[in-house]
Amino acid sequence: MKRTATAVRSGAQRLRQFTESVIREQTRMAMEHKAINLAQGFPDFPCPPVLKKLANDALAADWNQYSITWGLPGLRQAIAEKAKRYNGIQADPHSEITVTCGSTEAMMCAFLGLVDPGSEVILFQPFYENYHPDSYLSGARPRYVSLRPPDWSFDETELRRAFGPKTSAIVITTPHNPTGKVFSRAELEVISKLCQKWNVRVFSDEIYEHILYDGARHISPASIPGLEDRTVTINSASKTYAVTGWRVGWAIAAKPLSDAMRKVHDFLTVCAATPLQVATQGALALPASYYRDLAKEYCERRDYLIAGLEDVGFRCFKSQGAYYVMAEAGKFLNKKLKDDTALARHLVSNVGVAAVPGSSFYQQSGKNARNDLLRFCFCKKEETLKEAIGRLKKRMAVAP
Repeated sequence: MKRTATAVRSGAQRLRQFTESVIREQTRMAMEHKAINLAQGFPDFPCPPVLKKLANDALAADWNQYSITWGLPGLRQAIAEKAKRYNGIQADPHSEITVTCGSTEAMMCAFLGLVDPGSEVILFQPFYENYHPDSYLSGARPRYVSLRPPDWSFDETELRRAFGPKTSAIVITTPHNPTGKVFSRAELEVISKLCQKWNVRVFSDEIYEHILYDGARHISPASIPGLEDRTVTINSASKTYAVTGWRVGWAIAAKPLSDAMRKVHDFLTVCAATPLQVATQGALALPASYYRDLAKEYCERRDYLIAGLEDVGFRCFKSQGAYYVMAEAGKFLNKKLKDDTALARHLVSNVGVAAVPGSSFYQQSGKNARNDLLRFCFCKKEETLKEAIGRLKKRMAVAP
């Protein structure tokens, strides 16, 4: 069909506030250049065989139609039991748990359902890249509070200044992506007092809750006094069970908050994939040994990657949780490779290793923004990490 000469309006103005995902762009470049993908956080090894069986059994049993919009009752019950046992959260599975298409949709439902246009949302930076678009899509203005290396702590005075009468919500990610920080009880108590003072909600992304190192302990914000009824706890099967493509997530929140989020979820996606909800219910029944082994195996990968990166010349910040390493790359910046974005493109195109430029996790006009960091993920097979380190050692010595 021939196009007319009449100009057609392009995308909505709200989209001008952000670009496409830098992480997923790096994945596309990795595929184009046949590079090892240490950019996007998905495993390159199989999920546990028991999960495959659970999914196959669900399909064979004809769990192939729409589920109840809020999620299968059995899955919501399993989530409630797990939240009480592990997170210290009491939730009614009928009215306070909503199953979503991944944690990404759960967070979007929280923003669209609970944040008014013109209000403000506090983001700790570096932040997971989705939160910035989530803010603008909901009509909110993000306010930034910096996490400072080496321990990625925040300054209480800066945090206090970020709160005000327009503040609608604060986003917490613990364990944190991209830094691997695990928020302490003392830090969460500081946040709790401010949220109570200003009547602010907490959107808590906890998808890495079982991936912890060196004695770090996961504490859910909703278990902190004062945050019980104002927190949306977001999680998914993706990271814990190595099934990032299943897109089964959930949100736990008090009924008034859940009611608002359910209105968005109902018309946004209707329901998550039914057979995979059944399989996720079975996954939540895995023994405690599964989670201990998970953390142990990822800890070994973390230590291997950090040692390799430091041999190459990066300075790494040791993560307490999740499966990422933030690394200072200033040694490799020069007139040709002026910042982390240029270095990341060089790595994927010429070295054969994909990483994420740290600047994509910062609001660049903000205080303490960085342009000398790279994020590497280590949710990969041992041979994958070995090959990546080998390429870096061999090819980073050659000037670009």
